[in-house]
Amino acid sequence: MSYSYPLEETWTQQEIIDVVNFYSLVEQAYENGVKRDDLLMAYTRFKQIVPAKSEEKQLCGKFEKESGYSCYQTVKKARNMRSGDRVTMELHK
Repeated sequence: MSYSYPLEETWTQQEIIDVVNFYSLVEQAYENGVKRDDLLMAYTRFKQIVPAKSEEKQLCGKFEKESGYSCYQTVKKARNMRSGDRVTMELHK
């Protein structure tokens, strides 16, 4: 990984850990797949930390620009799957 995660300096250490976990699961969905339920649980926690849609779009936009991985598309796909499924994403170039 040759990029950094977009974080807010006002977050607590635990909030940073939880947001990094969410970004990491999005990465894993692109790299080798991730459990749908784990991803959606991490997204729920992410939304507790970042409740504003505008801030979510800003942070996830920065993450996608840096990594090429879309939080939005990954969560959207996971929501349309059944519990217990694995989410696997493909990079679109």
